[in-house]
Amino acid sequence: MNPYFSVVIPLYNKELEITNTISSVLAQTFTDFEVIVINDGSTDNSLSQVEKCSDQRIKVFTTENKGVSHARNFGVKNATSQFIAFLDADDLWKPHHLKDLKLLFETYPNCGMYCKAYEKRYLNQFVVKASFKHIEKGFQGIVPDYFKNSLIDSIAWTSATAIPKTMLDTYGDFDESLKSGQDTDLWIRIALKEPIAFSNSISATRLFSASNNHLSQSSNVKQRVKIIERYQHLETENKSLKQYLDNNRFSIAIERKLNDDLISYRNLVDHIDPTSLNSKQKIVLKLSPFWIKTSKKLQRFLIKNKLYLSAFR
Repeated sequence: MNPYFSVVIPLYNKELEITNTISSVLAQTFTDFEVIVINDGSTDNSLSQVEKCSDQRIKVFTTENKGVSHARNFGVKNATSQFIAFLDADDLWKPHHLKDLKLLFETYPNCGMYCKAYEKRYLNQFVVKASFKHIEKGFQGIVPDYFKNSLIDSIAWTSATAIPKTMLDTYGDFDESLKSGQDTDLWIRIALKEPIAFSNSISATRLFSASNNHLSQSSNVKQRVKIIERYQHLETENKSLKQYLDNNRFSIAIERKLNDDLISYRNLVDHIDPTSLNSKQKIVLKLSPFWIKTSKKLQRFLIKNKLYLSAFR
């Protein structure tokens, strides 16, 4: 009999984190699952760390380094379950995560995605709960408006999301041509057509180290712009999608200004409807590069002192 869940973990050079990640899976109170680890051509000791985890539910595949999208897609193709739970190699689950997803699936069986709330842990000491616009504490059900509800933190975050395999067959898998934002692209495709189930109880942890945090924008700017352009033709018909894409334009525009790419900055800003942004975002958008850099330094300082400020809140 096939397991209830297939847990897909792409792995590339996470020798310091992967043991804890897998341990958080093996500690689940709901135990009917398989774990598919795709070693994406790691050059460190990641693979040997996985091989130390002796559990018959773990299956390990090694491929050439082709990126996280290929690794996830490869894992899905080798999954025996019809319900795929994703987990990145440096994130953690709380013991009730799969149990919660199972309940969510059984309560709302005809959804495109099943998402759990999560927390963000900075420097392994300061924890911030993800915040979702117009979603009340204790909410469980079909989200009213995926794009509007994702304006602060995203309803769907890869390590807290599970998808029926049939949805991937219908809407396609992770786009391997993209080097950044592949998950966002897939979430948009599904959310445009299907209801999204969500539970606002935290069951996953996203870890941010000093070298890996969302305060440093991705270098794959063209990829992120490509995603926006892919869906902007739908903006006039979907005001929530417009606001969601404008918030992404805001983030990329700030990054472009910091890199003195004022042509791209202006092009992005010209496509933003001012009503899509909150007052803090409007102020940040007008700041000079010097003051943006200063505000980011202040943000990092506050995080080290266990305070969290964001333009999105």
